Amino acid sequence: MAFPEEEGPAVGEAAHAVVREAQDAGVWIFGGGVESQRASIVATDGMVTDGPYPETKAVIGGFAMVDVPSREEALEWAAKFAVACRCAQEVREIMFDPLV
Repeated sequence: MAFPEEEGPAVGEAAHAVVREAQDAGVWIFGGGVESQRASIVATDGMVTDGPYPETKAVIGGFAMVDVPSREEALEWAAKFAVACRCAQEVREIMFDPLV
């Protein structure tokens, strides 16, 4: 956690304020907090195994998906979330399936 536990409510409110701003701007798609760092891998044969496990102190606390016309605008939204969440944000581009 990038901030003291007692600051959690304030961080949550700040993050929700950015979500509301993104909703008002019409760019919000979906997001949420990650409940735990536990992961499971499902292989192509259906076999389920535990893992992977983070080997560093870095964790994924949540994610936000926005639909914006440029990477630069995505980085601007990430900067707003970084300030609100008090931690660095990773930005990735998602390809949408044109057939859906």
